[in-house]
Amino acid sequence: MTPIKCDLLVIGAGSGGLSVAAGASQMGADVVLLESHDMGGDCLNSGCVPSKALLACAGRTHVLADAALAGGVDHLPPVDYGAAMDHVRDVIETIAPVDSQSRFEGLGVRVIRQRGRFIGRSEVAAGDTRITARRIVIATGSRPSVPPIQGLEDVAYLTNETLWALRQRPEHLIIVGGGAIGMEMAQAHLRLGCRVTVVEADRVLSREDPEAAALVTEQLRQDGADILEQTSATGLRQTADQITLTTGTGQQITGSHLLIAVGRRANVEDLGLEHAGVETTKTGIKVDARLRSTNPKVYAIGDVAGQGQFTHLAGYQASVILRSLLFALPARARADHIPRAIYTDPELAQVGLPEAEARQRYGARMEVARVDYSHNDRAITGGQTKGFIKVMVVRGRPVGATVVGHQAGELIATWSLAIANRLKMSQIAAMVAPYPTIAELNKRVAGAYFSPRLFESSVIKRGVRLVQDWIA
Repeated sequence: MTPIKCDLLVIGAGSGGLSVAAGASQMGADVVLLESHDMGGDCLNSGCVPSKALLACAGRTHVLADAALAGGVDHLPPVDYGAAMDHVRDVIETIAPVDSQSRFEGLGVRVIRQRGRFIGRSEVAAGDTRITARRIVIATGSRPSVPPIQGLEDVAYLTNETLWALRQRPEHLIIVGGGAIGMEMAQAHLRLGCRVTVVEADRVLSREDPEAAALVTEQLRQDGADILEQTSATGLRQTADQITLTTGTGQQITGSHLLIAVGRRANVEDLGLEHAGVETTKTGIKVDARLRSTNPKVYAIGDVAGQGQFTHLAGYQASVILRSLLFALPARARADHIPRAIYTDPELAQVGLPEAEARQRYGARMEVARVDYSHNDRAITGGQTKGFIKVMVVRGRPVGATVVGHQAGELIATWSLAIANRLKMSQIAAMVAPYPTIAELNKRVAGAYFSPRLFESSVIKRGVRLVQDWIA
């Protein structure tokens, strides 16, 4: 084997690994990056980027359909599923150069397109190369979880990794799993002209605020989805070009395609972690608040760290460990300000504590400020009045926010900023948003927190009366 020594070895070229490699190399560290599959990882090639590109196509189709119903157009062209998938491919190819091997080599990173496997506490073998590193970052991501459904191994099922190879529109797409991926792909395919059935063992979007999730579920049902909650998938069989799913109640659902979207599992297999003294849990590699594994020279970030499966979380964790790796600073990762968003229509976004958890933790000290989209002039002008924003507040500071509605994923960033920096509601109320914008909802909900204190207070009213009488 050819020996290599470096300051930092990064295993995995997904969003987290690339962020670490780029930052460390540009600040003077000697970096080696290992990747045996596609540069950019799941996010670019089979996750965030392609799913949002398909949702964009579906959204435009839906707008055209609405215009036809309103008399805006007299002819609605047929949906071209292949063209939608072409758009997905074009979007990936447009973004891919940013994550490419050539770009990172230009930044000074040594990129080796081999799978890495530990052969010691600070040594990794990759093909015919043996790499010894001062510090190692594992950023191997995750893959679709495949449930133990009888007959699944004999069925030609899809996951978010294989869906993008389709060229012909599914006649009837059965989706097992009602989480973010399942619901996004359900709505996208509905609006691209497919029949869709969602089978979920719990309630759909079970991690989210129930009231907000109900609005999303209602919209999908209006779009035509058949959503079966509290329904388990117990059996599958395929005959010719049809797939039949049997539920726990004996119901049989027959469709043309099957998408498995029940979650993801960390990629920890075949890394030789036992040789490095790195322990794992059910969710991934065991890490501390500094994202160090049980081997203090080995860190884990992103999906494989088991603390959440979001591209932006991986990027944040990369910034945390760079401080530790490059400057020996005791940086620690937080979780309370990490937002998440589901890009259905309406969108659903959350940061910090949802209402139920905030009530449980803070009791009567917690107040909820709420504003409906129907009170926002920009939402009214665009006919996008379905939704609400609510903020959980303790002693004048937000501890959580839930937004469901148009551009919820954009609105939630303000509340991530507020929680990250311990801002007060008064500071949010002091901002000025251009009129008319959806962003005014953030200012308005802050105002809603103060309204009872200002307009319903007899003390305030007496004080104003005294001042007015005095200046008269």
